[in-house]
Amino acid sequence: MQFFGHHGCLDSERRDGNWFRVDFAYDYDMRKAVRTDDLQDAIDYGAIYGLIRNEMEEPANLLEHLAGRMLDRITDRFPRIEYAELTVTKYNPPLDGKVESTSVTVVYE
Repeated sequence: MQFFGHHGCLDSERRDGNWFRVDFAYDYDMRKAVRTDDLQDAIDYGAIYGLIRNEMEEPANLLEHLAGRMLDRITDRFPRIEYAELTVTKYNPPLDGKVESTSVTVVYE
């Protein structure tokens, strides 16, 4: 997922914004969804996208905090998730050198 957001510790990051990528992987017991073919028995990844989008709209200083906030929202909404891994990548971070991106991954087991 790709979003434009205003995350970072520097005033310029909060003011100007930047592009971010969010990767999310999860696991749950999906045997019922396999049998029924019913969204009610699955994890709705459209709803997950909405939760992530909402969190991307709220500025954060740290990618760690942002990723943790996202996972908290997702696992609160979908308690059947047994494992979740979320990576937030910031493109062109303001570092003293050429750096394409930096990423943080948070895992809930």
